[in-house]
Amino acid sequence: MEHTYKITGMTCGHCVKTVKKTLENIDGIQSAEVSLEPPQAIITMQRHIHEETMKGALAKAGNYSIEMDMGGGHSEHSGHKKMDGKHSGHAQHSGHGGGANPGHGQMGHDHHRMMIEDFKKRFWVSLVLAVPILLLSPMIQKWLGIDWQFTGSKYLLFALSSIVYFYGGRPFIKGFFNEIKKKAPGMMTLIAMAISVAYFYSAATTFGLPGESFYWELATLIVIMLLGHWIEMKSVLGASKALQLLVSMMPSEAHKLVGDKVVDVKLEDILGGDVILVKPGEKVPADGLVMEGESYLNESMLTGESKPVKKGGNDKVIGGSINGNGSLKVKVEHTGKDSYLNKVITMVQEAQKTKSKMQNLSDRAAKWLTYIALAAGFITLFVWLALGHDFVFALERMVTVMVISCPHALGLAVPLVVAISTAISAQNG
Repeated sequence: MEHTYKITGMTCGHCVKTVKKTLENIDGIQSAEVSLEPPQAIITMQRHIHEETMKGALAKAGNYSIEMDMGGGHSEHSGHKKMDGKHSGHAQHSGHGGGANPGHGQMGHDHHRMMIEDFKKRFWVSLVLAVPILLLSPMIQKWLGIDWQFTGSKYLLFALSSIVYFYGGRPFIKGFFNEIKKKAPGMMTLIAMAISVAYFYSAATTFGLPGESFYWELATLIVIMLLGHWIEMKSVLGASKALQLLVSMMPSEAHKLVGDKVVDVKLEDILGGDVILVKPGEKVPADGLVMEGESYLNESMLTGESKPVKKGGNDKVIGGSINGNGSLKVKVEHTGKDSYLNKVITMVQEAQKTKSKMQNLSDRAAKWLTYIALAAGFITLFVWLALGHDFVFALERMVTVMVISCPHALGLAVPLVVAISTAISAQNG
């Protein structure tokens, strides 16, 4: 049996992976399909699992919460889900627009927007503070050929960098502890390791340890990573909006022909075999076959065809396409889950939930790259010591290697490309 649950606390693709792995490790859960937008999990259970059990497991894994979706999301796909024409594709995706029950979808979007605003605020605060950090950094001043040092400047630099580290870097540090708790180092570990090494080494140089500080690297790295995660989350929300746009293409009512009369009925009351009237300028309510009339239909949002397509007797029409200046009598063939539009929506949702080979590769790479970065740093330390250099000189080189050896772009580029590509695919049929 399958149930749909609302998930809160997820902010990125790695959170999705964590929630999925945590749920699937619970005895009795066969599989869990987790998506970031909308933030939900479709869980297949071998037997009934109490919600409190899942809440406890997710609380241990991180700051995640789970709740049964009662706003149309409780779906028993194993035979209890009614899609016999009484529930249209429009109704099936309640919460994603089109006048349906907003329920979980709207709550999910609101939560996601809150997370986007949080990353946005952290980004701008860190960016503003990064400017004086760059100007006060001795290394930057040396490159620019200037000397703006003054009494207490290094302590001001430390204070500004501390704000950036603990406020701007908080999401990454929090993610790092969650990964360590699960003994599954990933991209958050890479990021947290780089910024933490840079910060604590620089703090040590501020209070007596000989060597160059890395405050400017710390600030720029956090700013770039916050910007990347902010863009990623906005793109995920944009992909979800593309699905909402598809759902909103279906009208809420249809003109059903009953004998010689035209009766306006709700879309979910249309069944296969019914004959409907599509007036000029209206949206086609369901997939069907033209019985009478001729017109040009705009199918660009469904098939990607930019030009209006001529439709006449015995031609097939797609639900959601926009009628031109002619009237059509259409015999309904497919409604609900069997409709073309619903299949497109399902394909896009599955594409967003299912990880590509590249995503799986990047997940595995993040773990090994963490070990490689650590190993490279310590090897650098021991090599310089073996060559006769003092410890401070070798330590500075080790920190430099550990900061620059983390390929953070890998963790951002792959989920970003997947989110955008599926949205574009949905928009272009």
